[in-house]
Amino acid sequence: MRRTQLCWAALLLLQFAKTPTSATFQPEVPVATAAVSYDLTVARQQIIAAQFECYLKIINDPPNLSEGPLCNRTWDGWLCWEDSSPGTVVQLCPEYFRDFDPSEKVTKVCGRDGQWFRHPESNRIWSNYTQCSGHIKDKLQAAYNVYYLAIVGQGLSVVSLLISLWIFFYFKSLSCQRISLHKNMFLSFILNSICSVITLSVVTNNQPLIASNPMSCKVLSFLSSYALGSNYFWMLCEGIYLHTLIIVAVFAEEQQMHWYFILGWVFPLVPATIYTMARCFFYNDSCWISAQTHLLYIVHGPIYTALLRGELRKQSQSRSQLLPLQRNHSTRESAVKILSRPTETKPPDLRRAHRKNPSTGSIVAPLLLNVVPRGWRTLEGPGPVNRADVTHWERCAKGYICLEM
Repeated sequence: MRRTQLCWAALLLLQFAKTPTSATFQPEVPVATAAVSYDLTVARQQIIAAQFECYLKIINDPPNLSEGPLCNRTWDGWLCWEDSSPGTVVQLCPEYFRDFDPSEKVTKVCGRDGQWFRHPESNRIWSNYTQCSGHIKDKLQAAYNVYYLAIVGQGLSVVSLLISLWIFFYFKSLSCQRISLHKNMFLSFILNSICSVITLSVVTNNQPLIASNPMSCKVLSFLSSYALGSNYFWMLCEGIYLHTLIIVAVFAEEQQMHWYFILGWVFPLVPATIYTMARCFFYNDSCWISAQTHLLYIVHGPIYTALLRGELRKQSQSRSQLLPLQRNHSTRESAVKILSRPTETKPPDLRRAHRKNPSTGSIVAPLLLNVVPRGWRTLEGPGPVNRADVTHWERCAKGYICLEM
């Protein structure tokens, strides 16, 4: 019995493949004939595959033994519907056609008598697909706005970066290791923007090109992946250079630049090459334009790692810069406490200066807050007073300009 049912399902699929299906929508926007033919061919293949899976599901699934009326499982031409209780059944729109939005819903009504709803005009079982293309025009217009905005933004980025590079190369006095890193990072930005503009303007909106699937668009995809990785790794190089300059080698004048060139230009070739090979063997779609694959994490994974590493280095730099500020703040508080003491409890030198001129405290206070910590330790320490420091405080009390000791 099962073999007979499978044979009938195969015969139905063959008949469906020979006759044109009525479930095809023509795009409202006119496009090239090759692109239309390619879209219809792909949609036809997807519908045939979905129909075959639906028939197998209808045959193999056990019957629904729920009490009450049930609408029987069926294939409506585009989607497969299971046994349903009375009410409205909802599914997502299929992805067969370009003018269908997969995020919208398809509804099918099961009556109280256990029969699917029939259209009043045709008197045929009917599924409501109107929402699939109901808002497609507004969403398409919003997508085009973002599309043109991205092209204009990338173009402006290229122009501004070229101007910056011209300034760096024209003024020789700006030549140093830090500016060299800036130049390379700007070059990676320019390469990434150029690849993005070419992809958006030549490939994304060119259906005949995608249908022909030339090797050039796959090479462009490889270059885009490499440029994107190089972009973020040059940012990481900037962070490593600053971290090394502040934390590791404060007094070092020169750093080994060839390591930065390897990290910024050579290392991004590794994930881009692995991604290209994986795309060839596991997800070789037209022009590699689809983003519905986890293979993109081959490129995005190292980028996320570089961003995380850069954030950790920034936190380390922030801590190293905040510690001296905290020490200076505590020392300032100690100096303020000394100045706020009564005259009898102040150090001898400040006591003598205050007796000569009672307004000395108001003059010395702001001056003491800007001297080096050595002077504070002299005031606070229990040991003998350094005469050079005392002379410095006396000159401050008399109104002379106090310099750091």
